[in-house]
Amino acid sequence: MEHKQLVFVYGTLRRNEKNHRLVEDATCVAEQAWTTGLLFDTGFEYPALQQDIQGRVYGELYEINNEQLQKLDALEGYSGKGNTNFYDRITQTISTDQGVHEAYVYVVEPLKIEMFKTRIDSGDWKVYCLIKQSTLGYFAYGSCMDAARFIKANVNHYFNKVVGTGVLDGYSLRYTIKSFDGGRADIVESGGIVEGKVYEISSEALPYLFRREGVTAVRYRPAVVQVKMADNMLKEVLTFIVVEKETEVAPPAHYMEEIIRGGKGFLSDEYMKILKKDSQKLVLQTEEDKK
Repeated sequence: MEHKQLVFVYGTLRRNEKNHRLVEDATCVAEQAWTTGLLFDTGFEYPALQQDIQGRVYGELYEINNEQLQKLDALEGYSGKGNTNFYDRITQTISTDQGVHEAYVYVVEPLKIEMFKTRIDSGDWKVYCLIKQSTLGYFAYGSCMDAARFIKANVNHYFNKVVGTGVLDGYSLRYTIKSFDGGRADIVESGGIVEGKVYEISSEALPYLFRREGVTAVRYRPAVVQVKMADNMLKEVLTFIVVEKETEVAPPAHYMEEIIRGGKGFLSDEYMKILKKDSQKLVLQTEEDKK
């Protein structure tokens, strides 16, 4: 039986990136994976990861065979432990929505990192590249589907171009972050689908979205996902994912009203029924837990 191993990729080996062909036939264990470290822009159209226990770097986790590993070693300039390598291949703990794994990671030693001056604060190469664009797609799956708060914040002009309905495959809608009055929406990579609204936005809308989603406060993080639409696939769209997921709690009624109102005319009837049913179940469970 052929030996398999796990590898965490965070740059040009990720889906839709220029070197993804080297792992496209491998098994993708998780699209949303992360590990500790600091991420830097090398200035040569690829990033470098430095080991560090403080930061967090996002990427994808793959199960690969020996032949694929050899190709990755060649790409990363790794010729074996103890040799002069551009990247070193180490084993590190990788977290996913479904648990933790030990996997290979290609890292650059601190002395080489000194050559690279730009740190990628988000820890996500794909986000770093996407938000440089003047216009981009934005996938909203929660209360950001509702225009009422855009109007109240006087930013509705940023969100007046709705491309249509997007379907995110392989994820489920959950309420994994607590606010003062209940849970807020999140996407969890656990199978299923999540429907949402796809907007075309300008980069001018990003400061508002980052504030609203609490990115600086580390509540949500920006992420890049691929969504299906009626007639095409949008390979690179922005969304926001909860950073530290908690046990689900029921969303408040006013929040669910925003989701339902915003999704009306875009989300399928079947999906809307599931949303309401799941919310009601959570309300009952939350009340039961309080007893």
